Amino acid sequence: MQLLPEKAIYWEDQKALLIADAHFGKVTHFRKAGMAIPEQAAHRNLNTLQQLITEYKPEKVLFLGDLFHSEMNTEWLLFKELLLEFPNVEFTLIQGNHDILHKHSYDNTTMRVVRELNLEPYNFTHEPEEHPSLYNLSGHLHPGVRMQRKGRQSMRLPCFYFGKKNGVLPAFGEFTGLHIISPKKDDHIFIISGKVVQQAL
Repeated sequence: MQLLPEKAIYWEDQKALLIADAHFGKVTHFRKAGMAIPEQAAHRNLNTLQQLITEYKPEKVLFLGDLFHSEMNTEWLLFKELLLEFPNVEFTLIQGNHDILHKHSYDNTTMRVVRELNLEPYNFTHEPEEHPSLYNLSGHLHPGVRMQRKGRQSMRLPCFYFGKKNGVLPAFGEFTGLHIISPKKDDHIFIISGKVVQQAL
C-alpha cells in the first residue's frame, strides 16, 4: 500500500483508493453558521479527490466513513457531479457516524453504501474494530502527533497509525481537527508534513 501525502492510501493490488473522513459539506456548514472561511476552501477537498483519481486511475474508491459532514448542501451536488466524471470507477461508502443523509440521497449515483467491507487481508470499517482474522483499517479518530521543536515550540501533524490489529487513516478533509495519539512500543506511525510522508522513529 502506498501512503499518500494527500492523506489517502493507494492499494495497488486492488487498484483501490482509500479515503477516510472527507467531511465534504463541512466548510459550507460552517459558513452558514457565520464562520469566516473562504468559499474556495469548500472546493479544495473535491479538487484533491479529483486529482487523485485522475493520477492513480483506481478501479475502486473506498470511503471509510464520514463522507459528508452535515445535512444536504451545495457541496453534495458538486460531489455527485464528480462521481459522474468517473463512470468506470466503483465507489463504496462504509457508513460513518456523520453520514446522516437519507438513503435516497445516493439515488442516481454510482455509490454503494455498506456498514463494513472485507477485502482480504483487510476488514474496512469507519470506527476501529477488532476482526477475528483480518487486519482492520478504519478512520474516525483523525490521528495526529505532536512534534517538539526547539525551545518550547511544538506542532501538530496528521499521521497514519498502524497497530498490531488495527490501522487508522488520517482525516482527508480540512477543518477536521486532530486527535493526538500515544503509540505503543510496536506501533508504526507515518507522519504527513507537506508533500512528504515519513515514518516516525
